[in-house]
Amino acid sequence: MEILPFFVCYKLCREHIVFKHIFEKSMIGNNFFQILVIQDWSEYKQQTAPMKYLFLIISIIFLILLGACKKDSGTNPDDQIPVGYDLIWSDEFDYIGLPDASKWSYDVGGHGWGNSEAQYYTDSRLKNSEVKDGHLYINAIKEDFEGKKYTSARLVTRAKGDWLYGRIEVNAKLPSGVGMWPAIWMLPTDWAYGGWPASGEIDIMENLGYIPNWIAATVQTKSYNYVHGTHKNQITNVSDCYSAFHKYVLEWDASELRFYVDAKLYHTFKNEGTGIQVWPFDKRFHLLLNIAVGGTFGGAQGIDDNIFPRSMVIDYVRIYQKK
Repeated sequence: MEILPFFVCYKLCREHIVFKHIFEKSMIGNNFFQILVIQDWSEYKQQTAPMKYLFLIISIIFLILLGACKKDSGTNPDDQIPVGYDLIWSDEFDYIGLPDASKWSYDVGGHGWGNSEAQYYTDSRLKNSEVKDGHLYINAIKEDFEGKKYTSARLVTRAKGDWLYGRIEVNAKLPSGVGMWPAIWMLPTDWAYGGWPASGEIDIMENLGYIPNWIAATVQTKSYNYVHGTHKNQITNVSDCYSAFHKYVLEWDASELRFYVDAKLYHTFKNEGTGIQVWPFDKRFHLLLNIAVGGTFGGAQGIDDNIFPRSMVIDYVRIYQKK
């Protein structure tokens, strides 16, 4: 059977009073079919056999369902606000192109970032950070660039999104492969207590590609840090972290930091009340999203060059604060 042109489906949906609202509100209707035009549907219908007409109706139902199912994680964050919180900042990635410059900046360079990392983080380069299909893609690529063998992106909200306390929620799907080191984490905006680690670091999610499905949450302070082997972290297993989206969540208040994957609480770091060497988390922090390649931790078992390109896919970022 000859497959009917998509533009015919568009025309019928546009003129049918029942389908019109649903179709034009769908992602497909908005982004693709509204640019198509047919001069006369009735003329086409007269030239179409009954079997083709039946196939057309089936095609319309399929397209409507496809549009309705797009991004089923919830495009309206107001419908998913946790009890007791207000949504104060978000990016739903419901646009196309580079990440929104009013919300995101870039850390740029290839100096190793304190961990002997192998990638060069690029600036506003669509190849490494692109919003499409309702998601943000951070792409690690094997290529020669500025003296490095790999490129990636490190997005930051610094000076565009800085928060003291709240719930940070990132819905993401991670890149797999030896040498990958994706992270969702936070650094101090003002470094009020001095350089790293005195002003603190909050790692909401880290994964080392050579330990599949391994998800870690870590806290670094002057008293507790990996240099001294005293950092505070916990690990959980997420069996489908490379194939499915999961919510990586931090809840932060004056008394403790709580780390979740979806609804599972797996790490808590408490304010011991002993001062800033243990608890520097009473100042503003900002969010970072990145894929590192190799490095002290990510490259402990080398880098598999056969895996590239690799992407961390972000469905949304939402920041809440208590009412």
